[in-house]
Amino acid sequence: MKYVFSKIQPDYIIHLAALSFVGHHDARAFYDVNLFSTLNILEACNELDLDISKIIISSSANIYGNPDVELISEDQPPSPVNHYAMSKLAMEHMCKLWFDKLPILITRPFNYTGVGQDLKFLIPKIVDHFRRNEKTIELGNLDVYRDFSDVRDISSYYVDLLESDVKSEFVNLCSGSLYSLFFIVEKMEEIADYKIEVNINPSFVRSNEIKKLCGDNSKLMRIINHPPVYCLEDTLKKMFDA
Repeated sequence: MKYVFSKIQPDYIIHLAALSFVGHHDARAFYDVNLFSTLNILEACNELDLDISKIIISSSANIYGNPDVELISEDQPPSPVNHYAMSKLAMEHMCKLWFDKLPILITRPFNYTGVGQDLKFLIPKIVDHFRRNEKTIELGNLDVYRDFSDVRDISSYYVDLLESDVKSEFVNLCSGSLYSLFFIVEKMEEIADYKIEVNINPSFVRSNEIKKLCGDNSKLMRIINHPPVYCLEDTLKKMFDA
């Protein structure tokens, strides 16, 4: 890491790399990747005394757990319910130790998707079944609601945040809109022009599933003044046509 940074001399860093699939089988790997790899980056920046303008580090909205609120703001106390979320929260606390040394901004992205996302994630899996004209699909918990953004909007947020003066802060990246799994399936049925049979596979059902996760994006909008461009239906159609 130090060798690469010494050669590149970055002005900005956006750290998105993570083990992000909640169902990953190796709990220790979440901490090795999400916590300690982030520490390696910060230590390298500090030891090289880089003249860096901003470091954006991606955490996750999963740290909030299952709060009983309509919109989750950055003031919501964390309550992680899985190792992925716990590793991200540990990473946040570790980063706070560096706030007085490095210009760090921590984002808490809610769900986002787009062309190219791995098929092990929910929306790409659903879209792929419709693209292949499958007649049935196996899913887990149907009673889940998520705040989905288009990856193109999320990318533009990161650019705007890089150019902002904000640091030593936590910012939700989200749309502020809640979508059910049923809504996604129904929209895909409209886009593909056929109905699919949904079967529940008990092995896909997680006992600690977060039921509802919808973010308050008011802080983000105050910083960047850049509302979302794409609605979920635009995203689904783009993925289906890709």
